[in-house]
Amino acid sequence: MLPAGLIKYHCGMSSKISLTAEVPQDLSGYRLDQIAAKLFPDYSRARLQIWIKDGSLLVNARRLRPRDRLHAGDKLEVNAELPVQENWLAEPMALDIVFEDDCLIIVNKPANMVVHPASGHGDGTLLNGLLHHHNALQQLPRAGIVHRLDKDTTGLMVVAKTLASHAALVNQMQARDIAREYEAVVQGVLTGGGTVDAALGRHPVNRKKRAVLEIGQRAVTHYRVIKRYRSHTHLEVKLDTGRTHQIRVHMAHLNHPIVGDPMYGGRQRIPAACSEELIHGLKAFKRQALHARRLALHHPGNGKLMSWESATPPDMVSLIYELSKDVQIGAHA
Repeated sequence: MLPAGLIKYHCGMSSKISLTAEVPQDLSGYRLDQIAAKLFPDYSRARLQIWIKDGSLLVNARRLRPRDRLHAGDKLEVNAELPVQENWLAEPMALDIVFEDDCLIIVNKPANMVVHPASGHGDGTLLNGLLHHHNALQQLPRAGIVHRLDKDTTGLMVVAKTLASHAALVNQMQARDIAREYEAVVQGVLTGGGTVDAALGRHPVNRKKRAVLEIGQRAVTHYRVIKRYRSHTHLEVKLDTGRTHQIRVHMAHLNHPIVGDPMYGGRQRIPAACSEELIHGLKAFKRQALHARRLALHHPGNGKLMSWESATPPDMVSLIYELSKDVQIGAHA
């Protein structure tokens, strides 16, 4: 029996694809369409709705409605045509490839880059660049991209180069076997590390945002202090789960939003009596100060545990440098 929440792919010479997954305990009681979106994240909600309605997606070998609620252990099966992404364009662009072999690519994503095409971002995305780098990715779900980073979050991402590797990496991600470590600079001084265990869901008013909700998907974030400054804190952050905007929402929930976060940061806090250099540095930092600095996983081909690290990006290095120099002007006069 397939472990709960894990996915198995079968793909022959045709464009047909078969997927199976079991409903994990934390999704028990949710609607079929909601669960399908979580268990098969490589396919759009619209595509999954079509599969549910035309019988390509079955639950316990039965056809159900999108609104029907499922229970832990229910088995989802998809037998459908693998959608051809005809609108994905291969675009030449400079990619920071950290590692590559026949199974996977590790790429270091810069700021101001959307991961894959969406409304308003049809080109210039990481996906477009990956297709130019390795055109065979056109045949994989979302061009082999296993997880996402927000547009202005920098750092390491893993991309599968084969369908088998994609299935193995997605399973590792859902089993929480892929270690992802971030660093962030947040507003305010945290006295120590801790854990945020607070469910997340769509914001009740602004649908582009996420929020901490009583009824939502469980989200767990661990953080540790790297360095405290007079009015900010440099953190190491690790995830047990990988919800959209998770670190950004959880830090804001603690009233320590990430510096520069345009969605959750609120008004930029300028420390009293600080230097002009720091004032300029904080005001000029227009993205969330968040970097995915370490990635560790079991290689999908040989099972070997591998890890990669990415240096702190220059803009965050400059910000941290200015924070390290910050002392209250006149405090020792």
